[in-house]
Amino acid sequence: MSGGAAPADEETLLQADPRLQQAVADFNAADWYACHDGFEALWHETQGPMRPVLQGLLQIAVAELHLERDNRRGATVLMGEGLGRLRRCDDEALGLALAPVRQLAAERLNALQQQADLGSLPLPRLELARAAGTSPVH
Repeated sequence: MSGGAAPADEETLLQADPRLQQAVADFNAADWYACHDGFEALWHETQGPMRPVLQGLLQIAVAELHLERDNRRGATVLMGEGLGRLRRCDDEALGLALAPVRQLAAERLNALQQQADLGSLPLPRLELARAAGTSPVH
C-alpha cells in the first residue's frame, strides 16, 4: 500500500487485498498461526485508522494460539489487549462485523480470568458486516 493513501482509501485497499481475505479465512478455520502471519503482514504495512483493527484481530488470534499451546497467561494478556483495541473500532471496520467478535472475546477473556474451562464457548469467527444482518441502530 502506498504511504500517500487517504485514510478512507486505506480501508478500501485493505478490503480488496487478498491477504486480508485469506487471514479472515484462516481466522475462521482456527488456523491461528497462519492467521497471525496474515494479519501481521498487513498490520506492518498499515499506518492509518485500520491499524488498531488489524492489531486487535491479530492479538485475539495469538491469544487463541497461546490457548492451543496451554499458555493461559499469554492467552489472557493478549485476549485482553486485542479486545481493548477492538472496543475502540467501528462495528463494521474493514467490512467485518466486529461486535460479535468483541462479545465472544469478552466471554472468553472472562473465562480465562476466572480460570474456567473454555470448552463450552465457541471459537471467535469473523463475518462480513453486510452478511451479519442488521445495521446498527443509533
